[in-house]
Amino acid sequence: MLINCVAYERGHRLHDVALDDIPPLLARSDVFVWVALRDPDAAELELMQRTFGLHELAIEDVRNADQRPKIEEYDGVLFAVMQLVEWRDGDTHCAEVDVFTGPNFVLSVRSRSERDFLGVRARAEREPERLALGPGYVFYALADAVVDRYLPVLDALESELESIEATMFSDEPSDPRSLIRRLYRLKQRSSDLRHAVVPLYGALGKLFGGRVPPTVQNVEDYFRDVHDHLARVLAGLESLRETIAIAIQVNLSMVTIEQSDVGKKLAAWAAIFALVTGLAGIWGMNFEHMPELGWLWGYPAALGLMATSAGVLWWRFRRAGWL
Repeated sequence: MLINCVAYERGHRLHDVALDDIPPLLARSDVFVWVALRDPDAAELELMQRTFGLHELAIEDVRNADQRPKIEEYDGVLFAVMQLVEWRDGDTHCAEVDVFTGPNFVLSVRSRSERDFLGVRARAEREPERLALGPGYVFYALADAVVDRYLPVLDALESELESIEATMFSDEPSDPRSLIRRLYRLKQRSSDLRHAVVPLYGALGKLFGGRVPPTVQNVEDYFRDVHDHLARVLAGLESLRETIAIAIQVNLSMVTIEQSDVGKKLAAWAAIFALVTGLAGIWGMNFEHMPELGWLWGYPAALGLMATSAGVLWWRFRRAGWL
């Protein structure tokens, strides 16, 4: 579906353009066209391929819409795949943005994403001196918007981890299995973000310093800035993943400690009952020559000995912290 198709001259918006009217504009050196599509069908992709002369392998990647983030160059046209990770309803949702950047055109294709980039276009149009840098600046603006959307996801993941830690160390009892499930689910969500960040971090590093594609030669500093932002996201993500791993180990250790405490209590009570049972067993043998069986105070004395022995053991286990 077509979202926008606009022509720009020296950084200023000219007018909206119909798709069939794009070819004459591509012949002008002072004009570039910015086309935005969302979930295009096969016919729209074929039209874009014919109009801009796009490579069939890049178009095939757009059709699949499930590619690893990357930046490639086909006959002077820069093709970028970026993953959108959005936080909706307490979970991560992954989408994809494909961007074609040529000498005088930009084509962005958004797939499976509910959020648009109209704010990016509006911001670029408010800065005509930068938009005059051409399609390379538009590509930068789109990449910068994608990276900026990673930050709320990272913040949401960190907040979820803090909530789990608060539950883990609270005085109220909690289900260890539930905490483990929450931690592993959080780890899975962080992996979704990491799969989007790490490949893009490496790909953007090729757009500044050394040999860079001609379409972005005049905006290298802008891509260096995006690369720095992505580095901060990556550092926060790695720290988050390490903390999740530590939290999992701590939770398992706490479960082991709790099980050990329960084992100590069971062992202490078993020892107390074993002593009482042993004494009762001795006097329960009923041998003929057991003088205490004929004593007047034999029964109370036996009960007192059992109670005293059990009390001494209980006191010793209590002091040891087993009860």
